[in-house]
Amino acid sequence: MVELRNDERLDYLLAEELRIIQSPSVFSFSLDAVLLARFAYLPIQKGRVIDLCSGNGVIPLLISNRTKANIIGVEIQERLYDMALRSISYNHLENQINMIHGDIKEMPERLGKGKFDVVICNPPYFVTPPKSEKNINEHLAIARHEILCTLEDAIQVSSKLLRQGGKAAFVHRPGRLLDILMLMRKYRIEPKRLRFVYPRYGKEANTILVEGIKDGSKDLKVLPPLYIYKAENQYSEEVEEMLFGNAIEYDKKEG
Repeated sequence: MVELRNDERLDYLLAEELRIIQSPSVFSFSLDAVLLARFAYLPIQKGRVIDLCSGNGVIPLLISNRTKANIIGVEIQERLYDMALRSISYNHLENQINMIHGDIKEMPERLGKGKFDVVICNPPYFVTPPKSEKNINEHLAIARHEILCTLEDAIQVSSKLLRQGGKAAFVHRPGRLLDILMLMRKYRIEPKRLRFVYPRYGKEANTILVEGIKDGSKDLKVLPPLYIYKAENQYSEEVEEMLFGNAIEYDKKEG
């Protein structure tokens, strides 16, 4: 059994046969988290993986079936951290996933520099709006806007945590692509794989997935486009497999 509070619900992560605690007024993960979890390189048997800006722990849960590595999630909001802890306990994954309640900017000193093989991060997408335009729901505002964590913070911290040759994966909006690539190079994470995600064929991309290697060589590969929906508003075969099972594996080699 699991304790649910206020408007929380227990949802399925179907492809992984897991459950996760969600709340429409506090936090519910988006498809972007699923895309990032499937996109990121993961060591199969051992290693150290850290997920920054973890929210309710969705990415640590999603990747737990793809690796035997130790996984750490970092979340600054206590309510979301608590939701993640209860989901991890419900799925009996306490021996693999550990959550930290704290600011990602403190993690290099707290956990050690150069200690991780993989960093995954789904950072806030939007610059902090004027106070009059800010979401009155504090939980959603912090998750969506650069109030407590900027894009530069996320990339700089990722670089500090990564060992040389380690990999960092990010999801963001296409409008920040140039910023992301420039910041990755600034902090010695060489961009290696880039994928554009489109809502459907004929539409503009609305999401990007980027992976880089700490102190890697210069060789960026642009992967085939990913379409979320078919013309008839059904998920594409690839996304359907990500959500419901038998996910397609892509070449994660450095090249």
